[in-house]
Amino acid sequence: MNGSLRYTRVAITALLALLYCLPGMAQTTDGGLQVSESSFSCIRQMTAVRGFFVDNLLGDIDATVAIANSAEGGIYPPGSMVQLVPGEAMVKHPQGFSPATRDWEFFELDVAAEGTSIRKRGFADVVNRFGGNCLACHAQAKPQWDMICESGHGCDPIPLTRDILVLMQETDPRCKDNRALTAQEMEKLKALHDAMQPQG
Repeated sequence: MNGSLRYTRVAITALLALLYCLPGMAQTTDGGLQVSESSFSCIRQMTAVRGFFVDNLLGDIDATVAIANSAEGGIYPPGSMVQLVPGEAMVKHPQGFSPATRDWEFFELDVAAEGTSIRKRGFADVVNRFGGNCLACHAQAKPQWDMICESGHGCDPIPLTRDILVLMQETDPRCKDNRALTAQEMEKLKALHDAMQPQG
């Protein structure tokens, strides 16, 4: 093998290794996406859609936003990430990876100014801080909504008011531009924090 060809193969191998190590940019050996704690950051850096936020770990944000904005629904592309609040997320894996969840993986996250840690992750067995199974809730969404719960999609309502959801989004500790809270807002967050202490 001549030196030029050897150099080219080494460069390609190094590039593939680098891509594999980037969070959300490569597939695992079992065909799923590489999702790590560094895949998650300030929720408000994602694209806002009617009160929730979307991104795409594979860079196909336009396709994700198009489905999120579609009046008819549709199937989210692989790499799609959906978040309503900083402490929970859904990530779409390649087609066929998890038929029972329509390829969605559910994440329960702990967030702090230092970053994100994954508290729980999985497909059919992730239980949130309120004691609800993520799949059991999202499976109620009508088929055209691809397990995304919004008003009118078929899911049970969540035990959080709109103003509390906005407050949680606006106080994501990973964001650098959080505004100062009023005394009333601080009381609401404290009550919510007490109610959301991890179960089990």
